[in-house]
Amino acid sequence: MRAVVVKGDEPDGRPAVAILGTRGVPAAHGGFETLAERLALDLVARGWRVEVYCQVREPTPPSVWRGIALIPVAVRGDGAFATIVFDLKCTLKAAFRPAQPLVLGYNTAAFSILYRLTGKRSVMNMDGIEWKRDRWSKPAKAWFWLNERLGSLFSTHLIADHPEIARHLARNTSAKRITTIAYGADPVLEAPTTPLAAFNVRPRDYGLLIARVVPENLVLQIVRAWSEIRPGLPLVVLGKLMESDPYHRAVKAAGGPEVIFAGAIYESERVAALRLHARFHIHGHTVGGTNPSLVEALGAGSPILAHDNPFNRWVAGDGAVYFGDETELRRGILNLVRAAPSRLDAMSAASRGRHADAFGWQGIVDAYESVLRRQLPSRRTAGRGAIRRHEHGPA
Repeated sequence: MRAVVVKGDEPDGRPAVAILGTRGVPAAHGGFETLAERLALDLVARGWRVEVYCQVREPTPPSVWRGIALIPVAVRGDGAFATIVFDLKCTLKAAFRPAQPLVLGYNTAAFSILYRLTGKRSVMNMDGIEWKRDRWSKPAKAWFWLNERLGSLFSTHLIADHPEIARHLARNTSAKRITTIAYGADPVLEAPTTPLAAFNVRPRDYGLLIARVVPENLVLQIVRAWSEIRPGLPLVVLGKLMESDPYHRAVKAAGGPEVIFAGAIYESERVAALRLHARFHIHGHTVGGTNPSLVEALGAGSPILAHDNPFNRWVAGDGAVYFGDETELRRGILNLVRAAPSRLDAMSAASRGRHADAFGWQGIVDAYESVLRRQLPSRRTAGRGAIRRHEHGPA
């Protein structure tokens, strides 16, 4: 099977990459969409030809946004099945276009066999260890486990966003095929205080929790601990809550008068202001790799109170305070509520230092570009020997 060039997409001498695995750009959903947008914009500025596959509801002609070729893929619906259909359609397109695929996430990695069959060298960001998350059913966990294995098998090179993820992946493939590249965030040095008025809070006079409201993020434990000790400061909780979800109902029921449920906020300026002016940020994530919310909190100079696990320890570093159970969580909350300004200033400086050391976008884009350049195809035509070249060529 041979890779073909679609009319209008002939190579022009520039290196080319196609970014798949997100809903598209401009970013509207955080996480991988933000990564896709930042990579795409920076690679275009560095002379790359960049395509980003975008989910749309109705057939739409291709367009260009800030130098990025937007490839629309029409899929109706928003559920898991629609996502699988979208990913399959994207892969079928990308397998027969000249650009090198960069896939963000392994949830449908089984489809990546198409890249092998068409002789394309693909790079896949393996995200977190999704099949270990409590919120998924057993069939969903089995699906994620299988696709993690298939992603490791079919992709030419793997990207881990955390050293622990790299170690996990190396159990099933050669460490030479894995590069660790963290998630990035811009530093937040200033932001207006006006967004705080909507929540009736003042600068450095509230705690902040930003998380998807699921059990492995310990949202219930954090809300319960804050409500039981009543530290005298409000806790602002950012995360979508639905009455139809039993866990969400339990979280809301646990909230005392000092807990403010702000819902999901997608305006980045408002979120940045809440981060910058918070007294401290609580991070309860127990699984996964480099969490974007924690990186963004570091970039805002937030003092950090985080669950004690290898993922958070590596990201937040020695300047954070950690808790292992609810007793330590309560103690940590009280200590930071009562902390002197000098201690909070020191923790803030430590957060900014850790962010500057490991999570600035320039270094992250540099690392991605290096991996992508190593995987650029040679000028020889892809054909029946494609799988053999993948197995024995440089990775």
